[in-house]
Amino acid sequence: MSRADAGTDTIGLGRWRAAWFTAPALLLIGVFLVFPGLWTLYIGATNFQLTGAAAARPEFVGLENFERALADPTFYHSLWLTLLFVFGSAVIGQNGLGFTLAWALRDARPWLKRTLEALVLLAWILPSSVVAFLWIAMLDRDAGTINEMLGQVPGIAWTVEYPLQSIIVFNIWRGTAFSMMLYSAALSSVPPSHLETARLAGSTGPQTLRDVVFPHIRRYAVTNTLLITLWTFNDFTPFLITASDYDAEILPIYIFNRAIIGGEMGYSGAISLLVLLLNLLLALVYLRAARKPSPGKPPDDDEAAGKQVTV
Repeated sequence: MSRADAGTDTIGLGRWRAAWFTAPALLLIGVFLVFPGLWTLYIGATNFQLTGAAAARPEFVGLENFERALADPTFYHSLWLTLLFVFGSAVIGQNGLGFTLAWALRDARPWLKRTLEALVLLAWILPSSVVAFLWIAMLDRDAGTINEMLGQVPGIAWTVEYPLQSIIVFNIWRGTAFSMMLYSAALSSVPPSHLETARLAGSTGPQTLRDVVFPHIRRYAVTNTLLITLWTFNDFTPFLITASDYDAEILPIYIFNRAIIGGEMGYSGAISLLVLLLNLLLALVYLRAARKPSPGKPPDDDEAAGKQVTV
């Protein structure tokens, strides 16, 4: 091992041992991430069909599928619905409700905190098919729980008249548990002395959140928003509630309809690659936001050390 390697190899494995050590993880990444991505790129550049002659002998069509997708109004309609779905249910709904629950439960009695956490987690760990059946039963027009409570039987067909709003509320209810757990861990990193100082200084609740709490948990919030955004962007569970309703046809359902129902594997592959690029763009935006130092908060030791090395 050279002197340069000795300066960077703090564990002392050596280059080849380190390569063998990381090989299993790299193999999994290659099999489950790189290969599907390359296969999607290949499918998107052909006229591959689910059945027929094009299924046995697909022909290379280049960028034709991508050009078709970018000129297809139904694709932009689905993209717009997806953005509304992600923004309403993940960025605003799960983020807001998850933080609110974590903040409200931080000083709650242990038994109450554990009970509420268990109830919220129950919505997260139940199988998607079970959860979808429960929501269909609750939103049913003729014998649904909501219409029974409103005294209207038959009442409103919620999943038909308000399909997008229904899956937004459903996804907030389903995914809030993750945000609540992450924010609960994040709030434990806020020094109690800072909160006490803000209280003694006469700071109001919103001022304390803005000036004390949020600067400490900003990176947690960015990480949480990144994860729930990507999960929601690719969530197929709403199909179990609204099926192929045009007003709730978010991109995962749109791809499914084109690939499985329509048999257009090549076209759906091109759309899948566009969705992948959108996810990468969102990830880069969030990661760039996470690197920015919080206003009014001194840099971490790692950041300070990095700046000294740079200088």
